[in-house]
Amino acid sequence: MSDSVRVLGIDPGFGTVGYGLIEARSSKVNLITYGAIRTEAREPIPERLIKIYDALEEIIRNYAPHESAVEELFFFRNVTTAIQVGEARGAILLVLRRLSIPIFEYTPHQVKKSVTGYGKAEKGQIQRTLKTYLAMTETPKPDDAADALAVAWCHITSRRFPGGVGQ
Repeated sequence: MSDSVRVLGIDPGFGTVGYGLIEARSSKVNLITYGAIRTEAREPIPERLIKIYDALEEIIRNYAPHESAVEELFFFRNVTTAIQVGEARGAILLVLRRLSIPIFEYTPHQVKKSVTGYGKAEKGQIQRTLKTYLAMTETPKPDDAADALAVAWCHITSRRFPGGVGQ
């Protein structure tokens, strides 16, 4: 691994997109920032997608990540929700590609396993573990932001131990 890498983790969503930035330098991993991009259900879909794109572009310009880690979509019971999240994910991938940020993708199983060592870990366990790993004073919230930090952590882990994530 190079001397330092800053990773933007993203938990795709339509109403809420979680993001988290961490930086690995030597053997230390530091929290940079985290949060959520929110859109309103009453807004037209194209406006919501632009809001996601613009907010993510601003985060990238402000924090200059070297790489990105995006959680892959999993099965949705509601087709409408799946389509909307897929559309949001498309906007996310587009802004990352347009700004030349390398994109790495991970399944929820890989993310959970990299953080806790257990691919079926529950959200609370992941959040408590991240709080410890990143020396946070409180549990990361909202859940979408915590998930994004976990995706970023997964990528850092995969860079350090190629082939070891979620196997």
